[in-house]
Amino acid sequence: MTKFQAILALPHLRIQNANAISSPLTHGFPSITAFTGLMWALERKLTQAGVPLRLNAVGVVCHHHQEQITQGYVRSFNLTRNPVGKDGSTAAIVEEGRMHLQITLVLAVSEKAAPGASSALVQGNDAQLADWAKTAGRIVEGMRVAGGSVLPSRPAPGKRVRPWMAVVPEDPDAAATEFRRWRRQWLPGFALVGRDDLLAQRLQHLRATQPDATLLDAWLHAARFNHQPLPNADGTPAPDGKVRWGDPLRPSGSGWTVPIPVGYAALAAPHPAGSVRNARDPAVPLQFVESVYSLGEWISPHRLHSLEQLLWYAETDDAQGLYRCRNDYRPGPPVGGGDNTVSPAESLDDTPDDWDDAEAYAYT
Repeated sequence: MTKFQAILALPHLRIQNANAISSPLTHGFPSITAFTGLMWALERKLTQAGVPLRLNAVGVVCHHHQEQITQGYVRSFNLTRNPVGKDGSTAAIVEEGRMHLQITLVLAVSEKAAPGASSALVQGNDAQLADWAKTAGRIVEGMRVAGGSVLPSRPAPGKRVRPWMAVVPEDPDAAATEFRRWRRQWLPGFALVGRDDLLAQRLQHLRATQPDATLLDAWLHAARFNHQPLPNADGTPAPDGKVRWGDPLRPSGSGWTVPIPVGYAALAAPHPAGSVRNARDPAVPLQFVESVYSLGEWISPHRLHSLEQLLWYAETDDAQGLYRCRNDYRPGPPVGGGDNTVSPAESLDDTPDDWDDAEAYAYT
């Protein structure tokens, strides 16, 4: 990931009617590519506004989500009834999935400094950082976020809703201390991180009994619950004769893992610019692609140990035709519970003595 100098936080954005269908095979939350696309669009608009910032990566923390679906065992999307056609016939229903969100976006920022000019992303330049953050927040208010509309934020006790920027210290210890302060502002909520390692482990598990298993088989196997009879810890049958059922690969405390799309893979070589009719931009080459899938996990921000674990960034491999998003999260050793759990002393009580809760839970 490209080195960054600061972060830009857009806290508690209220998004109405965002796209809940993230790919042909998944739904329930917008794709991470929707947020990287927002990042690049925001960078272009910041440049037009005279803000010399480069946005390198984006992190997503979800505080609330409400998918617009019918309730019950079998669920379906709430669809709109379109107006009738010119001849009075009923218009076709287009399958659209929508959801309401409240999210915090954390953007990794570097400066587009002119040669020989002094950098503005330095400690103590709070007025300039606040002005850039205000400009970014005003621009985002008029943009689409994952296809949804941004609603005005509602100031409330315990929520810091105004955009803000902060410089990341160069000293690793100081950066870790600052990150512990920042992550408290994103509670309660869940951060989306990448878990490619779980997909590799699932493939290894399947190939123990199915040598011909593929990554797609592993992804489909991990995307569902696979219930089977569970033996007791000592291998003896239950005294009451009852059989416990469960998924041995999803024990209690294993985490909230989900199948997610992470990018695109090319289906053919790129077509020259202007050679494909009705292309969105005839000035650039066009390439047909399909979705690339992996596994992700929703974890509480206080379980993150560095800013890099939160951020997603784009990775391009033109030779293989692979355009995907990467995340540098690596789970720590399990402590006091299941996979990816840490002790309360490590997660919440590692705050420095001079920490003031008012800095995180600001009424702004």
